[in-house]
Amino acid sequence: MPLHRPSSETERRDEEFTAYLHARQPSLMRTAYLLTGDRHTAEGVLQTSLAKLYLAWDKVRDRDSVDAYLRRIMVNENNSLWRRAWKRREHATEVVPEWTPHHDEYDEGRNDALWDVVRSLPPKARAVVVLRYYEELSEAETADTLGISLGTVKSQCSRAIGTLRQRVPADLHPGRGQDS
Repeated sequence: MPLHRPSSETERRDEEFTAYLHARQPSLMRTAYLLTGDRHTAEGVLQTSLAKLYLAWDKVRDRDSVDAYLRRIMVNENNSLWRRAWKRREHATEVVPEWTPHHDEYDEGRNDALWDVVRSLPPKARAVVVLRYYEELSEAETADTLGISLGTVKSQCSRAIGTLRQRVPADLHPGRGQDS
């Protein structure tokens, strides 16, 4: 019985997807982490999102919009996680893991401290902030990615920035802190 060989069309699709994955995976992992606030959850969200993208790869006609399409999948997957009643931040384990904070050498942990404040935002507000300021999407692109109105992006962003200004410790504010 001869082995089934994939068609050249399947091989082409797999090669295109693999090339995309190799080029974009680190950036996509950072985005997933910023959306979820947890490395393990981010890995799961990204893996599920990439699987869904692979299944729809031939349907994505405009290759320049693959990132936008995948970001939309990631946001939807993240929203699905926190909507589930059983999803909680606590996980039962037999042994309590040792927690050692990661401090970036170049900033003496300032980014980690700032990220702790960003993680305190509600998931939808955090998604708006991540897409607007980390991914540098326009308000219209952010609205399209999240499936919300432009006005909602503006109001969510405004409220989130106001909340961050209130919650960020004085030593993390730009122009202040380390020397003052």
